[in-house]
Amino acid sequence: MTFQIVLIIEPLVHRYFGWDANPQPPRSAIAVSKDRMMSLDLPPPIAAYVDANARLDVDAMLEPFAAGAVLRDNGAAFQGHAEIRTLFEEEVVAVRAIFTPDTVRHEGDQVVVEGPANGDFKGSPIRFTYRFTLAGDAIEALEVTA
Repeated sequence: MTFQIVLIIEPLVHRYFGWDANPQPPRSAIAVSKDRMMSLDLPPPIAAYVDANARLDVDAMLEPFAAGAVLRDNGAAFQGHAEIRTLFEEEVVAVRAIFTPDTVRHEGDQVVVEGPANGDFKGSPIRFTYRFTLAGDAIEALEVTA
């Protein structure tokens, strides 16, 4: 008698070794992020960014940023869409980092949004503070700290 065992592990192996060319967040992460975001009163450009991040959509994540926007991430500065795109591709999408805001407040001219980010990175989830400066319907500056 011969037994043949077929294991369908290819997707798990690809994910483990990072071979997935088009990473997608788990559907549960998107649902949780959208539910929490809907309960917060986020200005439209911030809501658009958070929604795009939940889908790991770099183009949509960049849309609400002004052309000359500055993003400071734990001290490092990235200016303009090209530099911010590189940051999103290498530090957000690559590790499937999804920010799920749970608090929002206004401090002077800034909108401060806090919440955990979950993903495939050491220490996940990590709580972050995002300090947005808006100019009309665009994000002019964003400072991210853990």
